[in-house]
Amino acid sequence: MDREEAKRRIEQLSAEVERHNVLYHLRDAPEISDEAYDTLFRELKALETDYPDLMRSDSPTQRVGGAVLEGFETVRHTAPMLSLDSAAGEDAIVRFDERVRKTLGEDVEVAYVLEPKFDGASLELVYEDGILTVAATRGDGIEGEGITANARAIAAVPLSLDASRRPIPSLLSVRAEVIMEVGPFEEHNARLMAEGRTPFSNPRNAAAGALRQLDSALTAKRPLTIFVYDVLVAEGLRLATHWEVLAALEEWGFRVTDMRRRVTDVEAIVAKFREFEADRDEIPFEIDGMVVKLDSLADREALGMTSHHPRWAFAMKFPPRREVTRLLDIVASVGRTGVVTPVAMLRPVELSGVTVSRATLHNREEVVRKDVRKGDKVRVQRAGDVIPQVVERIPERGRRRSPPFEMPERCPSCGTELVERGPFTLCPNGLDCPAQLAGRLIHLGSRNALDIEGLGEETAKLLVSEGLVRRLPDLFDVRAEQLTPLEGFAEKSAEALVRGIAKAAHTPLHRFLFGLGIPEVGATVAKQLARHFGRLVTLREAEEEELVAVLGVGPIMAEAIAGFFREPHNVELLDALLDGRVNLEEGEPAKPAGGPFDGRKFVLTGALAGFTRDEAKAEIEGRGGRVVSSVTGKTDYVVVGDSPGSKYAKALDIGVAILDEAAFSDLLST
Repeated sequence: MDREEAKRRIEQLSAEVERHNVLYHLRDAPEISDEAYDTLFRELKALETDYPDLMRSDSPTQRVGGAVLEGFETVRHTAPMLSLDSAAGEDAIVRFDERVRKTLGEDVEVAYVLEPKFDGASLELVYEDGILTVAATRGDGIEGEGITANARAIAAVPLSLDASRRPIPSLLSVRAEVIMEVGPFEEHNARLMAEGRTPFSNPRNAAAGALRQLDSALTAKRPLTIFVYDVLVAEGLRLATHWEVLAALEEWGFRVTDMRRRVTDVEAIVAKFREFEADRDEIPFEIDGMVVKLDSLADREALGMTSHHPRWAFAMKFPPRREVTRLLDIVASVGRTGVVTPVAMLRPVELSGVTVSRATLHNREEVVRKDVRKGDKVRVQRAGDVIPQVVERIPERGRRRSPPFEMPERCPSCGTELVERGPFTLCPNGLDCPAQLAGRLIHLGSRNALDIEGLGEETAKLLVSEGLVRRLPDLFDVRAEQLTPLEGFAEKSAEALVRGIAKAAHTPLHRFLFGLGIPEVGATVAKQLARHFGRLVTLREAEEEELVAVLGVGPIMAEAIAGFFREPHNVELLDALLDGRVNLEEGEPAKPAGGPFDGRKFVLTGALAGFTRDEAKAEIEGRGGRVVSSVTGKTDYVVVGDSPGSKYAKALDIGVAILDEAAFSDLLST
């Protein structure tokens, strides 16, 4: 077989194998046996081995996994992946509908599309000229982890789209949910247990863990599938409704739920929600509610969105799953902020696949209101299917009850006299309280902070109790020889923890800010603060008026942030951390609107040697320019790299100025 024959056969086999993938994984209608499929696949693999330069990026052979990665790159989403406003209870959807109709006006006909709320891992898939080029986890909604190789390993993810029924936008970004169906999940867990390995607690955790495998061959072995349910960006796509969007997604070859419904009134919404709830345990995959979306895309634009969620969609959550157990004791637990919380110690009970033995009672007033005591029979639930809590006491006729619970007068960790602030009880001893210090250590080493492997709850408590860490900066002075005598440590584990701490000492500013535990500052706000101010010294000196200019920061949060940096103990803490212990990766402050590119529109196409797509975009936006996705007569420049797509041809056709990488670099330097 010569080269041309091999090329034709590779194209033929690629199309045939992928067609059978769709029939098997998406339509449940296989046409050939597994043996016949394997024969086609092996022939394709052999030809690609003989002619590696002919292997296409969307070849079905790329699903089996490739090289092992050292880590995941950070990818900026083509559009924000917002969360949904949500609530349990049917009254909430009535209020949502009233707000929508009031905003749009009485003369507007309102229709909604109802879909199941998938309980999986959210994913962005980006296609250029119909070929999958980028896949990324949701992350903080603005940036996620690039997991393209892992997405290609999922059989239900199209590597190339079907243009036979509808033209494909040159740039298409869609939002999907990666799930593991209940049957395959249980089979997968059975295999793990047969191998003596720990099973997953639920399908959602199994799906999320599979996406973050550094070896995509491992992802390929997990029984994952996807549902695509929204378009984030689509160049040139002209559709009027979400119902039409779902039909288009299906025509392009994506898996779209067949449980969707279009309705025009609240009564129909409530009826469908009750149907979902009644059928919840019969559905072959996990859902935790129903999503209600305004159908008209023009009306969505009129409603707009907040920084957190669209105003045109709402998630109706199922009531949490509940179980009955015995309350064995109530203990006071000191958190990293000094709040002392009553915690119910329970006879272990399984809730949604997770064994629960502790549950929060929130505060002393909540204990009185629910009147729960040691020895009571109680009903527990996982709020949002995550945080265990005691819902109520179940009366038992004739059973003698224990005395009411009372909060201790002194801190159970350090002995300091406790103080009351509203319904909360606090230890005022700050980081001189071992429990608060251990809590701050755990937070500092958490995934969204410095991500110190091996610094979990038990290790943090051990470091504090043994006196190795008396204040946060001491963590970075810990030596391996100090750890080896401690219970649970050997030479290798001690060295591994010290290496992990040393690695974490070089960290981006936003991770450091989150790790400090600044009141009101979560991971997303920490990123916005780092982007806005660039350097810690600038942020530390910022006034409240400057802080409220940051996206997501309001007056109350600004007051809390400014107060944190003024507090003398925190000033001392920061100075000690930055005195040779922690090295921050800082940047320049975000540039205000305006600049040499002010008002100019750029389109990027092809691969640039000296810039990633995000870096090129940042350079343009930092100079006041704007990066858009489609080439029109209003486009000022098209920046062209290697292997440009159809945007380059369109720019030539309509006469838009074209910059190669050298010309783009020159323009940046002017």
